[in-house]
Amino acid sequence: MYSHVKKNLCPGKMNYLFFDEIQMVDGFQKAIDSLFLLDNVDLYVTGSNAYLLSGEIATLLTGRYVEIKLFPFSFNEYLQSKPSDTNIEAAYREYIENSSFPYVLQIKGDREMVREYLAGLYNTIVLKDVVSRRKITDIMMLESVVRFLADNIGNISVIKRISDTMTSLGRKIASHTVENYISALTNSYIFYSVPRYDAKGKQLLKTGQKYYLVDIGLRSVINGTKGGDLGHVLENVVYLELARRGGEIYVGKIGDAEIDFVVVQGERKSYYQVSLSVRDEDTMKRELAPLQAIPDNYPKYLLTLDNDPQIFHDGIKQQYVLDWLRKEK
Repeated sequence: MYSHVKKNLCPGKMNYLFFDEIQMVDGFQKAIDSLFLLDNVDLYVTGSNAYLLSGEIATLLTGRYVEIKLFPFSFNEYLQSKPSDTNIEAAYREYIENSSFPYVLQIKGDREMVREYLAGLYNTIVLKDVVSRRKITDIMMLESVVRFLADNIGNISVIKRISDTMTSLGRKIASHTVENYISALTNSYIFYSVPRYDAKGKQLLKTGQKYYLVDIGLRSVINGTKGGDLGHVLENVVYLELARRGGEIYVGKIGDAEIDFVVVQGERKSYYQVSLSVRDEDTMKRELAPLQAIPDNYPKYLLTLDNDPQIFHDGIKQQYVLDWLRKEK
């Protein structure tokens, strides 16, 4: 590959090279490293999984590349494709019922075509990126793990508990196999894992993580879910938006209570609780309590689908989540 590209370069001028899914080419690492050393080459490499920057290529290019993570459309980007007088709540329902992948905007009027597109996308990711690369032979077992994670977005998941649950349902699977499958799924960016963080002890916890889907529309393809569980769906949407805005994201623990998200950006932190509604007094108290227990003065947010005026509760900012989603980073 290197010799073919090099002989076709234009001498005396800058050459812009774009490679897509180059990790599929044997020996691509050394070819990329050699091209990178040329003064008249500006190199761009895209890939759909974490293997692109793993192993030898990461070692060869350490400190010499900039990684740009891309996500499906944010809610704000999705809105920009709609007429200016679009009802924001109707747009949000459409956003979570269809998909945030750009191509779906072209076919969104045809539900069956949307489903076929998402099913094809899912099968490509699972069969090519996961099954082939990890040489997985029990595809039905892998799909059982995928369905479990999709059913439990936003819930704390422990590897052994997943193994025990599936075994109790008649699908015996070892913990290390579950761990291997989940690693493959997160490396292919179909799921994102979020570790737990002790907000008082200021340390990562070794057990239990949450998992979120790259696109909530894939959930209906994976397990046939239509509607329902809207609280965790909203949490998934908020997670992806926080990931777009940058920083390290954790699930917070403070005593026996949970903080949905702790975001660390350098020396700064911010805390987020996500709830469909807090108009019920008991729900409001439950959602505020973990944030009120945090012993620092970093920003704290309560994001909800209640379309109410912005209000502060002892420094905690309650905000209409659809307004928050529309704001730039």
